[in-house]
Amino acid sequence: MSAPQNAAPVIEIRDLTKVYRMGDVEVHALKGVSLTVEQGDFVAIMGPSGSGKSTLMNIIGCLDRPTAGTYRLDGIDVSRLDRDDRAEIRNAKIGFVFQSFNLLARTRATENVELPLLYGNLGLTAPERAKRSRDALARVGLAGREDHYPSQLSGGQQQRVAIARALVTDPAILLADEPTGNLDSRTSEEVIGIFQELNDAGKTVVLITHEPDIAAHARRVVYVRDGLIWRDERIVQMRAKHPDAAAGEPVAFPFPIAAPEEVVR
Repeated sequence: MSAPQNAAPVIEIRDLTKVYRMGDVEVHALKGVSLTVEQGDFVAIMGPSGSGKSTLMNIIGCLDRPTAGTYRLDGIDVSRLDRDDRAEIRNAKIGFVFQSFNLLARTRATENVELPLLYGNLGLTAPERAKRSRDALARVGLAGREDHYPSQLSGGQQQRVAIARALVTDPAILLADEPTGNLDSRTSEEVIGIFQELNDAGKTVVLITHEPDIAAHARRVVYVRDGLIWRDERIVQMRAKHPDAAAGEPVAFPFPIAAPEEVVR
């Protein structure tokens, strides 16, 4: 699905740097990253340990601030917001899905999904929150499981609850950090299929992963290394380079996918 014409980018990052100071030592985690994600895109961010991808994810998720550069999220400059303002924007604009499902063990699926609606102080009544929760669960294929506790659900079903929780506020983006990391391969395929369906319906998805076969389900792969974006490529371009790949199957591609001289700035 392409972005609507004239729509502002959901994510617009320009010349982003992040420096951590540890005593007298400076660690340059990001070294001038620029990235634009249009509405309706599905981007996988990859990179080895220490590459800067986790720092980039934290800034995209409004969990941290850059040292320099700008970051606009859904048209709002969040680069210099304080902690409280970032928390407000984060709850309104971003739906998080993590490797650990982070569900409350003694709370039913519907109540787990309702939590962002309570934190957001949206003024919804209890029946309105319950309806939104049940609608979100139905959207990820869990109609009929609304009153189950996490212990009564499989790992894949628990991750579906987590995805429903991320969707319930209708955020600008879904930010998924290694969402299949705790799942077996078959369940991983099912979960990544949900992200594809949500993306096909127009939801913007940013996926952090170290698994090329998972990244290959996205529409676009951004590879980060040494605090820089080394390569930013569309899956359709990768498929063109692998004409023998069967239609509908993810393209297997080796990483790193760029030589140092091909760094995209």
